[in-house]
Amino acid sequence: MEGASKAAIGRFVFLPLPLTFPTLRSGKGDTMPSSEYLIGVTGAAGRMAAMLMREVITTEGCALIGATEAPGHVAIGKDAGMYAGEAALGIAISDDAERLFSLADAVLDFTAPAATPIHAALAARFRKVLVLGTTGHDQNEISAVREAAKSCAIVQAPNMSVSVTLLMALTEQVGRVLGDEYDIEIVEMHHRHKVDAPSGTALGLGRAAAKGRGVKLDDVAVRGRDGMTGARKKGTIGFAALRGGDVVGDHSVIFAADGERLELTHRATSRRTFARGAVHAALWARGKAPGLYSMADVIGLK
Repeated sequence: MEGASKAAIGRFVFLPLPLTFPTLRSGKGDTMPSSEYLIGVTGAAGRMAAMLMREVITTEGCALIGATEAPGHVAIGKDAGMYAGEAALGIAISDDAERLFSLADAVLDFTAPAATPIHAALAARFRKVLVLGTTGHDQNEISAVREAAKSCAIVQAPNMSVSVTLLMALTEQVGRVLGDEYDIEIVEMHHRHKVDAPSGTALGLGRAAAKGRGVKLDDVAVRGRDGMTGARKKGTIGFAALRGGDVVGDHSVIFAADGERLELTHRATSRRTFARGAVHAALWARGKAPGLYSMADVIGLK
């Protein structure tokens, strides 16, 4: 790497701008010890990406190898540290996702559904770990992820929080134990900028409840009510989505019967809990056989 500093600062590669990614070399003169787990982050200018990059940098044994944004984004060429809330990292944000996947051991993707097939295909091509936290996929995008998972390890979850993963397991268990005399309602609230509703986590909780009941969510889901809806149909699973302020994510699963009500609730006050779970998932998937995994696999619930 001609004219570039080879010093490793902390747990990220330091290279002077405007270089985009470090060129890794083997043998004497490596830019980074081989024991470091190299993690890339897509959608670098996003709020979640900032937390992801920060978590990678501060996690022992991990290193931030690069960060990307969509072509034409104003963040292209700027130091990733600007968006991670850190000092300059010496890593310029790029629009070259192919190069990111070629260099990284794992990539964390919390971007947009339309980008998922592209990133999944790159992960499959280079046989790299992909941690996918994007929600709101259509059937074609879901199929693209499943196809890619035949060639690489993909950890996909609507919510990377360990606590939410436990909440989903509890929801399934309660749904199995309590009969349909208990009405199930799922209420979620997120910040004003969230574009999809219900949230991916809420739908995941709905699928867990439906699985416990032995039914398919699509057959029993009621997404929002307005006007003269008539009486509640027995066995349905209702959803209510609230938006406002800077709420990171609140989710409640309500099992309501005559005379009593059971509520399971999770409230996230910082995106760091999702970032921590995503990095943990990437480390867990290191060396795993190709396949589509969930956070339940990561924390040993499967």
